Amino acid sequence: MPPGPPNGSHLFPFFSDFRGPRRVLLSSLETVVLASIFLLALAANLDGIHRLLAPKGRHKVVRLKGASGCLVLNLFCADIVFIMAIPLILVVRWTESWQLGEPACHLLFYLISLGGSVTILSLAAVSLERLLSIIHLRPSRPYKCRVLAALLFLIWAFAALATLPLSLFFTVQPLQHKGREVYICTLIWPSTAGEIAWDICFVIVVFLIPGLIIVISYSKILQIAKASRRRLDAGMAYSERNHIRISQQDFKLLRTLFVLMISFFVMWSPIIITILLILAQELKPDMNIEPSFFFWIMAFTFSNSVVNPVLYNVAHFKREWRKIFFCCPGSPGKKEAVTDTTPGNHINGHCTVSVIYR
Repeated sequence: MPPGPPNGSHLFPFFSDFRGPRRVLLSSLETVVLASIFLLALAANLDGIHRLLAPKGRHKVVRLKGASGCLVLNLFCADIVFIMAIPLILVVRWTESWQLGEPACHLLFYLISLGGSVTILSLAAVSLERLLSIIHLRPSRPYKCRVLAALLFLIWAFAALATLPLSLFFTVQPLQHKGREVYICTLIWPSTAGEIAWDICFVIVVFLIPGLIIVISYSKILQIAKASRRRLDAGMAYSERNHIRISQQDFKLLRTLFVLMISFFVMWSPIIITILLILAQELKPDMNIEPSFFFWIMAFTFSNSVVNPVLYNVAHFKREWRKIFFCCPGSPGKKEAVTDTTPGNHINGHCTVSVIYR
């Protein structure tokens, strides 16, 4: 067993909760909620991965290619890594005392922090890629595989290193509860100064900077979109040299990615604030944050892994999802417009958008 914390420090039990006679009822409710989130998130993300990797022509829609497609695919993979912590949490909610051993204690919060970090880094990367593609009139297809592989490796490697301290400093510690010794998986930093320094750096580098990149990218794209619409309404000709044109498919993709970004910040902000309050609790022991409160905030954050693939799939595979849930094949004679922005559409210095009906 690792050495205990310094004298006077306050240990927060995180997912361990000692609730007395209501334990079975509360644990059953928590199991239903988390198990539902786990199954829905796993099914939705695997379905999203399948649709992105499906052979061309398998589904009657235009799917993402190149960098955008790879980054969205990476987002779905990060969601799957993130929800892999749910089975461990459910075990702890039933056993109350930590009985999974030291390695599982290190792994649990590493999976949570790694999945969240890769998610926001992927969202930032795809927003920047979309901005560069629109500004330079460069579709996603020309990106080389090794460039995309290097980008994805960089995202995962950076996230893995940035969240490594959470894996190292989470440890199993004994705790006296009602006259008996129990064990909890808790976070113990070697020094308060090191903890504060890491907290500030982590929030700035992993959340604030990517968030700023996302805001700036979408603000610039929004400006381009408004200018493009104004020129379209005025009937002005488009020139590849002097103007930037955003296709219908770009608008649809940008709207979807913008909603994914909003949902991430809405659903991750509560847990980030809660963790900061837990860390502040060590400095002010009179603050009292209940483990049950932390659990439900965490459950709300886990549900983001369901929202991401559902929002994306509904936006890009709406007809097929309508068939699945409502058994509605749609009107057989109805044609759906699909925008194609391939390199072959740049003719004589003009960026054109061809509309294909099926």
